Amino acid sequence: MIVEQRTYILHTGASLKEYLEAYEQIGLPAQKPILGGFLGYFVTEFGRQNELNHFWAYTDLEDRRTRRADLAKNTRWQECLAIIRPMIMTMENKIMYPTSFSPIRSLPVTVDDANTAFTRN
Repeated sequence: MIVEQRTYILHTGASLKEYLEAYEQIGLPAQKPILGGFLGYFVTEFGRQNELNHFWAYTDLEDRRTRRADLAKNTRWQECLAIIRPMIMTMENKIMYPTSFSPIRSLPVTVDDANTAFTRN
């Protein structure tokens, strides 16, 4: 398993509320069924302002590549990007591997909107 950390910093003056509303209503519903492995989305309270971090788990780099390519074809995701992309000043991606003693060593079980548990293969 790998974990991707995506860090976005919004432009000064960009509306964090507007970004998060567009992402929650349009972006995340488009991403979750395609990417799976959603671990969380976080905003900063202290430190760098206007920073967003989100984490996604994948089986391996090929799994990530395939899923991201499928996401790029999704019209709802493209609609979300048209709204949020102008608000983003910088983006950084990190791929991380869990250590042997990490509590997360395999893909997480996630719950869809109907509260039906499923796991990714």
